[in-house]
Amino acid sequence: MAKSAADELVFLPLGGSNEIGMNFNLYGFGPPHDRKWVVVDLGVTFGDQSTPGVEVILPDPAYIEDYADRILGIVLTHAHEDHIGAVAWLWPRMKAPIYATPFTAFILREKLREADLLEQVHITEVPLGGVIELGPFRMELVTLTHSIPEPNGIAIKTPLGTILHTGDWKIDPHPLLGAPTDEDAIRRLGDEGVLAMVCDSTNVFVDGVAGSEAEVREAITPLIGQMKGKVAVACFASNVARMDTVIRAAEANGRRVALVGRSMHRMAAAAKSVGLMQDVADFVTDSEAGYFPAEKILYLCTGSQGEPRAALSRIADGSHPHVNLGAGDACIFSSRVIPGNEIPIRNLQNKLADRGVRLYTERDHPGIHVSGHPCRDELAEMYRWARPQIAIPTHGERRHLLEHCAFARDLQVPQQLAPRNGDMVRLAPGRAEIVDEVPAGRLYVDAGVLTPENGPSLRERRHAAFNGVVSVAVVLDRKGKIASGPQVRALGLPTDEDYPLDDVLDDLADEAESALERLSREAREQDETVETAMSRAVKKASQRIWGRRPVVETTVLRL
Repeated sequence: MAKSAADELVFLPLGGSNEIGMNFNLYGFGPPHDRKWVVVDLGVTFGDQSTPGVEVILPDPAYIEDYADRILGIVLTHAHEDHIGAVAWLWPRMKAPIYATPFTAFILREKLREADLLEQVHITEVPLGGVIELGPFRMELVTLTHSIPEPNGIAIKTPLGTILHTGDWKIDPHPLLGAPTDEDAIRRLGDEGVLAMVCDSTNVFVDGVAGSEAEVREAITPLIGQMKGKVAVACFASNVARMDTVIRAAEANGRRVALVGRSMHRMAAAAKSVGLMQDVADFVTDSEAGYFPAEKILYLCTGSQGEPRAALSRIADGSHPHVNLGAGDACIFSSRVIPGNEIPIRNLQNKLADRGVRLYTERDHPGIHVSGHPCRDELAEMYRWARPQIAIPTHGERRHLLEHCAFARDLQVPQQLAPRNGDMVRLAPGRAEIVDEVPAGRLYVDAGVLTPENGPSLRERRHAAFNGVVSVAVVLDRKGKIASGPQVRALGLPTDEDYPLDDVLDDLADEAESALERLSREAREQDETVETAMSRAVKKASQRIWGRRPVVETTVLRL
């Protein structure tokens, strides 16, 4: 495709720049009034203590929704949740064709089937190393290594230059699943000229290299061999390489493997669908596993991050219907602690320890986990191979992106930019610069409903969680006089022996009644006026009693 004088090549992150996860990247080509777009990845992140009741968080596609008819395709680099988890939620807003390699396509189809979208979405399977032609974009897949099968970088070739979008990667010379990083392909891109590299920043503060999965297998196999009772291993189900490592380590020590957790079964099925895990023994169901001698079984479990409904949490609580661990048993945490999950993981490990389970973690046995993301030596190697003119860090918090820019500057990359979500970067023509800022918020999946990031439901829930709830009910007759009440109840608010709860509630009821009595007869005829007056009085009294302003819900009934 020939270029015109008005054409521009732009990069627009709507997720993944300022957080680790929730990747949502857009590349645009053409004049601003008629720009064509491709989407690279559409992922989620997860809720924490600041989002009570919200488990899944999505990028807000509001900006690109307005140009949905100009989206040529959605290209997925690999099957991790932070790269594909939002597809089923947000595809109806874009309705663009999807391109993915076979393993990723398998996982995605399962998600779309659950969302009743499978028949609507067109998915094109692309072979490893394949090419996708989308208008002005020629997208060539580059084989990389990561912790999941078929991770891809994408060489995005346009009339204004080539962008290397790395996705998630590391350099593992001896991967246990799949081919090693295609160094030759990246070097060829460098020889041809790479305009910009949009690159993973997760481990930019970590010196050295991430390490090979082969090293984990060498460490975990003899560790399991030392154990006499039942063994549980917790890891990310999406880390298929780790699943394979644990399965083979178990078999090397005469143990059968039971998968515990739905996502473990899903990932194992996906791996087998592309020819992986073909030579391992059949898995034992968790109900069958109880009939095996303790030293002959290994449970491969979801829940390494302390997720409350995951398999390992249910085992720790004693609520799992088939699996129990106790004295003489062991649990290996073959995963890292994701920032923000420290408290639930600590609580989970304490529960297991209370049951007499011996714990093994990355802190005391460093060899049982390696990262799937590049450390500084690997980043330097990638820059030497690709030799980009522009470095654009992604997949990191703000401090990661800025450090990555400084690192690229030290490596003599001519230009570095660290855009925030919503910053539109013009890559060509001319010097790269941020030329626009577009909306780039978040959507929360709250009880199965998509809600705005700062919607009223979550604001009220946060307020209630920190300040408690007081409910007031009063019955008025036709003249606006009290027929019953006010009756006051309180949730989540403390009392002590010197000021018992019943006395507190009586005092709050008196305040509500006094507020009502101060209203004129005409005002008492308006429910909203009565509710507002009583709520304000109770809030003011609550501030005096507890030093906080709880959520106050007032109900007025009339005879």
